[in-house]
Amino acid sequence: MELRQIRYFVRVVELGSMSRAALELDMVQSALSQQISRLEGELATRLLQRTSKGVVPTEAGLAFFREAQLTLRHAEQAARAAQQARLSGTVSVGLAPTTASVLGVPLMRAMRERYPDVRLHMVESLSGHITSMLNARQLDLAVLFDTHAARRWSVMPLLEEKLFFIRSRQGLGAKTPAKVRMAQLKGVPLILPTGTHGLRSTLDTVFARARLQPHVVAEIDSLPMLMDAVDAGLGATLQPWAAVGRFADAQQRFHLAEVTDPQARRVNALCSLSDDELSPAGLATRVVLADCARELVRSGRWVGAALVDG
Repeated sequence: MELRQIRYFVRVVELGSMSRAALELDMVQSALSQQISRLEGELATRLLQRTSKGVVPTEAGLAFFREAQLTLRHAEQAARAAQQARLSGTVSVGLAPTTASVLGVPLMRAMRERYPDVRLHMVESLSGHITSMLNARQLDLAVLFDTHAARRWSVMPLLEEKLFFIRSRQGLGAKTPAKVRMAQLKGVPLILPTGTHGLRSTLDTVFARARLQPHVVAEIDSLPMLMDAVDAGLGATLQPWAAVGRFADAQQRFHLAEVTDPQARRVNALCSLSDDELSPAGLATRVVLADCARELVRSGRWVGAALVDG
């Protein structure tokens, strides 16, 4: 027996008409009649008597009607109690700029829908800073790429991003490669973040494996400034697709070529304070963040990303 079947039955009795109840409940009459028949089947008794003027409850139906009204009142009271006791509080979340460009707004929307009384404190900064803030317990949750500095963190591998060779379309010929290997980038002017941040350590590993000394012409620890420099043709960069996520006209501005070296991948891990340190709101936000990231990957909105097993 389902609560909705009880609600349907009560409304039919109150209106004295199957057709009027179906109209009010926004159902087709045959579907409503089927639900009532299932309810009668579960109870093994007839609840409604059909007449030329509509429907009236049988003796068993009248007894059930009185108890059903009480059941619905109790259900409404339970819902109100749950709403009054719903999660509240503040949860701080740290995201690197590339991650924030894809995940930030979807996370805020999902939290507003599921937990409207939880206030998010969103921090966008380079991964090295985010790591320090999480270690100092200035953040509850963060998406990070290098978890070696973990101190009593809870760490869940979330997704893996491909890396792309990104350069301005200014001055490019008609034929540009869709894929490149690191070895092909010898002598190419590159603009990269400094070595204190997660992406640079990943890139340095790939450079070393390719036996390539990169030609770094500038180091910029600001994603907007770095991409502006690339857009201006001052150099190319190596980043995940998310680096161009905030550019509505990214296809017109930039050319992206996938780096095919096997190690040219960046793992995103959902890191948080230990479970016993997280508030109930923090635990709930962690679930929502993971759900959002997975949905973005599955729907193809997080380009170049693939889910990894935790």
